[in-house]
Amino acid sequence: MGSGFDSWGRVQRRARAAAHPSEFGSNTPGGFLPFGNGRSYGDSCHNDRGRLLPMRPGAAISAFDPDTGILTADAGVLLSEILAAVMPHGFFLEVTPGTAQVTLGGAIANDVHGKNHHRRGTFGGSVLRFDLLGSDGESRLCSPDTNSDLFEASIGGMGLTGIIEQASIRLMRVPSANVRQTAFRFSSIDGYFDAIDEIDAAHEYSVAWIDQLARGRNLGRGVLMAGDHAEDGGPAKPPSAPRLAVPFSPPVNLLNRLTLKAFNALYYGRAPKQRQTGIVPWSSYFHPLDAITGWNRLYGPRGLFQHQSVYPSENAREITIALIECAQKHGAASFLTVLKRFGDTRSPGLMSFPRPGFTLTLDFANTGDQTLRMLDALDDIVIKAGGGLNPYKDQRMSPRMFEASFPQWRQMEAMRDPALMSDFWRRTAMVLGEEQPSRRQAASA
Repeated sequence: MGSGFDSWGRVQRRARAAAHPSEFGSNTPGGFLPFGNGRSYGDSCHNDRGRLLPMRPGAAISAFDPDTGILTADAGVLLSEILAAVMPHGFFLEVTPGTAQVTLGGAIANDVHGKNHHRRGTFGGSVLRFDLLGSDGESRLCSPDTNSDLFEASIGGMGLTGIIEQASIRLMRVPSANVRQTAFRFSSIDGYFDAIDEIDAAHEYSVAWIDQLARGRNLGRGVLMAGDHAEDGGPAKPPSAPRLAVPFSPPVNLLNRLTLKAFNALYYGRAPKQRQTGIVPWSSYFHPLDAITGWNRLYGPRGLFQHQSVYPSENAREITIALIECAQKHGAASFLTVLKRFGDTRSPGLMSFPRPGFTLTLDFANTGDQTLRMLDALDDIVIKAGGGLNPYKDQRMSPRMFEASFPQWRQMEAMRDPALMSDFWRRTAMVLGEEQPSRRQAASA
């Protein structure tokens, strides 16, 4: 048993059983689940009735070709370790999520996205091939041309199709890892939507921070930060260890309404009123919170819930307002409120979360039933809009919400390895009562 397997949300904290990956395939009640670095927010990285398979120990990069930009590494290698290896050669990840402290296998299994989805789609689009170990003991090469059904199900498949052993990805050549950023503040949500078409057409990256507590004519105010890899960005510092840390969880939530109101006013007030362009370090643009170890502990001992939704572009302005107002009506305060556009590039993954439209991310301290009621109300807005919820950011969505978000889940269940299971899949897909056995179960019957 081990206590080092919490998810990032820290809502369910308990000792969890682990096994060596070599034990995968043995007859274990509850099954197995690969575990990367615990940066999923909810229970998609947990299997409390079975055992976890830690993928980090011994993981290494096995090959990198600076001529082609193709890298091969074990699934447990961190994205930060990949960046450290390739940046000196003028390369960068084609798609990077908001933290580099995720494993390569986790980035594939969750088909993570970044600030440039409108240009390059999801992380899965960079994946060339991987080796997938099944509980039958067979390792299968998966690519768009070989075992393509397993390839598609594994990208965004949350680790349920097999164990990704090694993967090869394509990197992109950049003039500098550092970013030429254009930033400006907008006084209401209209300022964002009025500018985003032009911004996304002109820039590789864009992301907006939203002051979720602002009301009235300032509702949805925030700061838009567009960026491109700088031609004159100079040498970029490789990933380094965080200089700050939150070593323990305080007895109360420090990111409460009072502290966030002051923080939001300061952050918004310091942002430029007009568009301002300058060079910023790549780490502060892509992974600002990686500079603080354990920042999630600031939410206190009960942890946090993250609600990340996606909804169509046609009425995105109105839906964004409705989501912000819903949180306000429930008296909730979100520390990390982020708004981005998803483009039209189709992910290669069967269960990928991104789809054309806009995505709003909200973080809330866990206050019990009050928080859960608010999250259900947010779900209702998303469902009515024809949108979906991000499973690897979730700890509590209902089976109904899951099915509305991923109507193709039965295809995924047919591809699931019978020895793999997660708490998330158990409480959503399995509750929906799929009657047909998985393809592999049927084949072995």
